[in-house]
Amino acid sequence: MALRSGVYIVPTHRWYIERTVWLIAGCVLLVSTTLAALVNPLWVLLVIAAALASITVALTGFCLVGNILYRFGFTPMLGRSIPGRGRGNLYFMQTDRWYLERRIYLAVGINLTVASVLSLVHSPWWLTFTGFVGAAMVWFAATGYCIMANGLYWLGAEPRLAPEPKGVGQSRPEATPVS
Repeated sequence: MALRSGVYIVPTHRWYIERTVWLIAGCVLLVSTTLAALVNPLWVLLVIAAALASITVALTGFCLVGNILYRFGFTPMLGRSIPGRGRGNLYFMQTDRWYLERRIYLAVGINLTVASVLSLVHSPWWLTFTGFVGAAMVWFAATGYCIMANGLYWLGAEPRLAPEPKGVGQSRPEATPVS
């Protein structure tokens, strides 16, 4: 992967399946983290369920919430429907290669799982991380800007939601010394 500069922002001109899933998942994370911190630590199991769902989406492309939104008429930007499976078409996120957005699903799922388990066995302060991720997901859905997406983008991961024009995103040229 070649290093890039610039800022990566996903499209926010409409509510497509993936953007709406980020909003719903962020709200679930915020609510379950708050309940785990204030009511009962076992509410963190809902965070773990969301994390495992994120890992499942990254690995298989299947998203339960995405399929529900698909039935309500939302359209995908990263997905495809597979006719002939079950009743009607099912929504699956594309898994033909490891593009930036798919890597986000995997990284978020792994980080949330680790932080949730640590909040149960080590310290409840780990819930601040799961809360931060929830807030970041809501922010991502609202603005199209994600800290992790930009980190992966700068490291050279190729985005699929907002692909770059040809010739952009090549390796950064070496800095020229100023005399």
